[in-house]
Amino acid sequence: MPAQSLQTLFMASRPALLRFMQLRGVSAGEAEDLVQDLFLKLEGLTIGPIADPRAYLYRMADNLLLDRRRAAARRVRREELWSQVRPGSPASPIDPAAAADDRLIAQQQLVIVESALASLPARTVEIFRRFRIDGERQKHIAADFGISVSAVEKHLQRAYEIVLVVKAQIDEENEPRRRLGKESESDAN
Repeated sequence: MPAQSLQTLFMASRPALLRFMQLRGVSAGEAEDLVQDLFLKLEGLTIGPIADPRAYLYRMADNLLLDRRRAAARRVRREELWSQVRPGSPASPIDPAAAADDRLIAQQQLVIVESALASLPARTVEIFRRFRIDGERQKHIAADFGISVSAVEKHLQRAYEIVLVVKAQIDEENEPRRRLGKESESDAN
């Protein structure tokens, strides 16, 4: 079946595809987005003969939904990890009322993270800053840079990897100090 016939089948099946997505737990708006993404994929598709075009179309729709869910799960995980590293966040181990030496250590750690991020390409740092600090949406950043949202996510992933490596190094360096603090507490009891 040529791609043109698949597009014709898509147009006839559009309402059913929307219901298919909604039955899988997505909102009406997200179903519209997914069906639109499917249409765009079909536009650029060059394929050979397809034995069961309807099944092929539904499999493409299901794969798009799975890809979106995986991306959302990765995004949630990144956000959780980021909130653990970001000073001053509710999940951060840094207490604003902590002793002056703890605040100084936190500031030094922040400088280490910032210098590690500076080792990345300027575009990656800018995308990271705009998303994490300025709170801009990935879609908006992608449009400004003339790249896809997927490319923005890849830039962010590189930045998160650097942050996680630095966090692991900092945690490793602080482990002896934490153990010493726990031993002192148990000696006091």
